[in-house]
Amino acid sequence: MTQQITVDAVVQAEELARAAADRLGVRMRELSTVPEQNRAADLLCRVWRADSPDQLINAGMLRALEHSGNYVVGAYRGDDLIGAAVGFFGTGHLHSHIAGVDPAKQSGGVGFALKQHQRAWTLARGIGEICWTFDPLVRRNAYVNLHKLGATAAEYLPDFYGEMNDGINTGEATDRLYIRWELLSPAASAAARGEVREVDLAALRAAGAAELLSRTSTDAPTLPPTRPPTGAPVLLVAVPADIERLRAQDRDVAKLWRTAVREAICGALETGYRITGMSREGWYVLEEKS
Repeated sequence: MTQQITVDAVVQAEELARAAADRLGVRMRELSTVPEQNRAADLLCRVWRADSPDQLINAGMLRALEHSGNYVVGAYRGDDLIGAAVGFFGTGHLHSHIAGVDPAKQSGGVGFALKQHQRAWTLARGIGEICWTFDPLVRRNAYVNLHKLGATAAEYLPDFYGEMNDGINTGEATDRLYIRWELLSPAASAAARGEVREVDLAALRAAGAAELLSRTSTDAPTLPPTRPPTGAPVLLVAVPADIERLRAQDRDVAKLWRTAVREAICGALETGYRITGMSREGWYVLEEKS
């Protein structure tokens, strides 16, 4: 979608980004020195539990990306670097390659503030879209991306990166959802103001939504006893409550989830559905394309 980026739109995005950071006592800064870039590489290494930044993105690559005008930014509280995000330009968009918050500071809104800074920074350069990938089994990221940011899931990419050895992804198939964030869309603009669209799971079920994949009381995936009726207006696909905890406790069950979610979502996409949300209870919502 072609977006008209006006001066007013950029100013508003910058004001909202600044307000999001100020609420947390955080300031965003482009990382332009080697020591800063080394600290960012080490921080991201801790977030991904990697043995070396070379498994993710090292300081030398950060140096090259920043020097050539790409997005290399840190979130600071006082003198402490507590978050970092890195992106590079693609065709008509910024690709947000990696972003992370210090594990001790997660779930406090720093990630949201970083993304709002990235939104304003990108708009100021005349670009209206940011894209990235994330693991579809990570429920909290799905909710943030699709609701707190107002982005859309454009494509399911099976084993997109191939084998990785960065700690979190070691031994896992690297399925990803490809996210498109149209920065001036009504959903993204509302989300930047803190207006979050929630999924009403009970209302969807009352209106005929069908479960394509559910979960047991032990957090294992299970198919419903009968397949959803052809033409169900809405399909629901469950994900585990906490895939990272599950991988540590029962890797075999975690692997079952990978295959089950891949088959459920890819099958629905191929028959004309699209992903439109993630409920707080951990269900992807897929609706028929109009």
